[in-house]
Amino acid sequence: MDRVRIVDTTLRDGEQTAGVVFSNKEKVVIARMLDAIGVDEIEAGTPAMGGDEKEAVKAIAQSNLRAMVMAWNRPVIEDLKHSIDCGVNAVAISISTSDIHIQNKLQKTRQWVLDAVAKATDFAKSHDLYVSVNAEDGSRTDMDYLIRFARVALDAGADRIRFCDTVGVLDPFTTHRKISELRQAIPGIQIEMHTHNDFGMATANAIAGIMAGATHVGVTVNGLGERAGNAALEEVVMALKHVLNSEIVIDTTKLRRLSEYVAVASARPLPLNKAIVGANVFAHESGIHVDGALKDPRTYEAYDPAEVGLERRILIGKHSGSAAFRKKLKDAGIEPDEALMPELLNRVKKCAVELKRSLLDEEFVDLYYELVWERERMARHAG
Repeated sequence: MDRVRIVDTTLRDGEQTAGVVFSNKEKVVIARMLDAIGVDEIEAGTPAMGGDEKEAVKAIAQSNLRAMVMAWNRPVIEDLKHSIDCGVNAVAISISTSDIHIQNKLQKTRQWVLDAVAKATDFAKSHDLYVSVNAEDGSRTDMDYLIRFARVALDAGADRIRFCDTVGVLDPFTTHRKISELRQAIPGIQIEMHTHNDFGMATANAIAGIMAGATHVGVTVNGLGERAGNAALEEVVMALKHVLNSEIVIDTTKLRRLSEYVAVASARPLPLNKAIVGANVFAHESGIHVDGALKDPRTYEAYDPAEVGLERRILIGKHSGSAAFRKKLKDAGIEPDEALMPELLNRVKKCAVELKRSLLDEEFVDLYYELVWERERMARHAG
């Protein structure tokens, strides 16, 4: 593999976020937007659900996308027949591998799991489908059994294994160790990281798996997903680019627009401080930070905001300093009077505390003009 493949599951795992429902039209639009930025695979949904879900997967599969279109399935032949009917070119076959799932959820045996996944994989490959076999709850699976599971799936024809940290219990160090062990046991294995964010480490665990040699990474836009969500597409992509210095083919300039659309479609507003695409990621108010950013943006910015479709913003508020004042006034076509700066600083702080927010540019300019007029009045009275 010359680079890590991006597998987006916003339309499947992302829509499994409690209370989130995408319309079929929204699903097609999201799929096209994902394709336009360059993701490698789109997990479009679960055809076995039937109805609108199956129709949406079929519509995406027929959209002439560059990306591979994948459908999610249990290791059940009828599920796979629904996926084949949709015209997808890839399937995910998912089954639990941890004892807690096998015994308590499936109420089956380890051997039953192996037999089921082998049979389903063989059927899918007989229909010329690309197959990802998913080890649900792989992070809590006995490693010897996980290796055996992977070998059975690969022997049946699976193209890769999806390692799922289903309840988000891993840390990056343990993740790296587990993926390394799996790769050492089965040289050449292709592994997809699928991480959840229950302890806030989904992106970190995904990156740790990649550093250990994972070839694919599952993500969702804005980190949507079950419970606390999945590794976020925008975070993983930018970490690959700037932290690992890896090759990417994603058009990152379209990330903000994609995140905004999914935020509206999912009725989950984009937090101001959302990593990578939040409006405040390149917003500066603190005097020291503003001064540094104006002299050289690299002092307080890890990359150019234009890379993700954002712009740098200088805010005027309680923590602002004279550097920000000068810039704002010059941007408004006003040559700052240095003699007014000390009193302007006091008034800005007082106003920001009263409003409990940063000032709008218009409010700041009005404060400055008030000072100018006051000085002019005083000069007239003195004369």
